[in-house]
Amino acid sequence: MFARGSRYETVPEARHVDASGREVPYKLLRVLPGPPVTVQTHRVVDGDRLDLLAHRYLGDSELFWRICDANRALRPDDLLEIGRRLIITLPEGVAGPQNV
Repeated sequence: MFARGSRYETVPEARHVDASGREVPYKLLRVLPGPPVTVQTHRVVDGDRLDLLAHRYLGDSELFWRICDANRALRPDDLLEIGRRLIITLPEGVAGPQNV
């Protein structure tokens, strides 16, 4: 249902049966991961975009959601306030001091 690497890829799916008997699949609640291992920070400047930052720091522009998760952002655009310091974390599967 979701692309490989999507933040929803591993979230379990459930089914709802509506009044007409039709099954409607949906994703269960996605729980945010525990405290991230901070690799570095980035101070937001004019012209920054989350997809470009994800490409620069994580190697894939579609991983922008990892920056959102690390900074506990519900609205990604809130992260782009000029001067804000963003947390950049290790990519999933890379061991760090807190998750060795």
